Amino acid sequence: MTPRPSTMDAPTFFDVHDPATGAVVGRYPIADATAVEAAVARAETAAVWWRALGFAGRARLLDRWRAEITRGRAELAHVVAAETGKPISDARLEIVMALEHLKWAARNAERVLGSRPVSPSLLTIDHACRLEYRPFGVVGVIGPWNYPVFTPLSSISFALAAGNTVVFKPSEYTPGVGVWLAQAFDRVTGERPILQTVTGDGATGAALCRSRVGKIGFTGSTETGKRVMAACAERLTPVLMECGGKDALLVAADADLGAAADAALWGGLANAGQTCLGVERIYVHTEVYDAFLTELLDRARDLRAGAAPAEIGPITMPKQLAVIRRHIEDAVARGATVLLGGPDAVRGQFVQPTILTDVPEDAAAVVEETFGPTLVVARVGSMDEAIEKVNATEYGLGATVFARRGGDAIADRLRAGGTSINAFVAHATVPGLPLGGVGASGFGRVHGPDGLREFTYAKATTRRRFPSPLPLTTFARGVRTDALIDRLVGVRHGRIG
Repeated sequence: MTPRPSTMDAPTFFDVHDPATGAVVGRYPIADATAVEAAVARAETAAVWWRALGFAGRARLLDRWRAEITRGRAELAHVVAAETGKPISDARLEIVMALEHLKWAARNAERVLGSRPVSPSLLTIDHACRLEYRPFGVVGVIGPWNYPVFTPLSSISFALAAGNTVVFKPSEYTPGVGVWLAQAFDRVTGERPILQTVTGDGATGAALCRSRVGKIGFTGSTETGKRVMAACAERLTPVLMECGGKDALLVAADADLGAAADAALWGGLANAGQTCLGVERIYVHTEVYDAFLTELLDRARDLRAGAAPAEIGPITMPKQLAVIRRHIEDAVARGATVLLGGPDAVRGQFVQPTILTDVPEDAAAVVEETFGPTLVVARVGSMDEAIEKVNATEYGLGATVFARRGGDAIADRLRAGGTSINAFVAHATVPGLPLGGVGASGFGRVHGPDGLREFTYAKATTRRRFPSPLPLTTFARGVRTDALIDRLVGVRHGRIG
């Protein structure tokens, strides 16, 4: 795969390695501030043409891009698998979910963002009012490595559908995915710079934050998100922050334990646990605690991390291995019981599934994001206790509840951007629902109507239709008008209750 040519006079390059084997799978330029500014300038020019297409014209091209991705999905999945190490089947699943959201954004942008009338108040009855949502112009997207198609396309698709052009900076671990997506878009638009990918490291991302983009959509760790916000603050560039999580799964006394155990394993171990919305904590009602552990262990014993055809791939980011090891060792040192895996589970780039119980609630494995294939299971005496412990963390991204009755009541009390009942992370897969967090998990939303509006600003317009019977904003306003207004205010607002 050939990356988009760099505009730098003497570009430097970086190699991308397969995390499972260490083999070099690509070489890409590190875009400096000059290259980033040049990309943004091209995007600004292209934005005029892109916006002029209107919603219908953009939808046609986005549909053609979706078809390009679909036809090339096998090739794209191999790029994802080579750069992240995840099983090829998981890479394919990620692409499928991204396509669903791309379709929704293209088909619903006009309905959500198009101009519509707004009723005036009694005091402004002489005006016709309308509201529309206008694109910022150019949006910068900084994507993660763990889901390098699904997650950035959640911002890119919606930003494009809203009428923006996009400069995309993928993770330095998965630049080939970003290059592939931009090249597929070029085939649809005749290489107009509507979607451009700039590759590089953190300095490249910082340059994008300090450029003339109208907004930054960021997905990554909470700590990196703070640095992104600081850089964006220099130009008062608004940001969308999708940050980390410490999501929990709650199991009520009447839950389907088999389904709950299956969801817990997929939620905690899929993609080697490298999922912002992944299950890291499980709180189980004491009445079914032992039975749930039996179900969980029975299903987990045959799962292995390793090269294909293993169900679990490697840890993509090498430095995360130290975090995972520290969390496990700290928990064991503080009295945790190891039911599966343990400190010896970390071997090379692979971490075998690890299940711990009896972990103190203030342990690192409970309060910090682990981002590995580990599960901490805790017994609770009631769902009230479970809710209290779930909400004690600074994160608030997602949550999962298993209960035959009362699931909605439990979900309503959880401090999270989204909750799924009797299924893991279903709310993130529904195109019409917003996705995002609260607290240390970030702010802003992707997906759904909220995701479209996230990449626009509201534009209000009024037009006076006839002279006002009660002219308010004029020095010619007399005592009689003031008296009439005063009586009207008393009638409209003073007789409540």
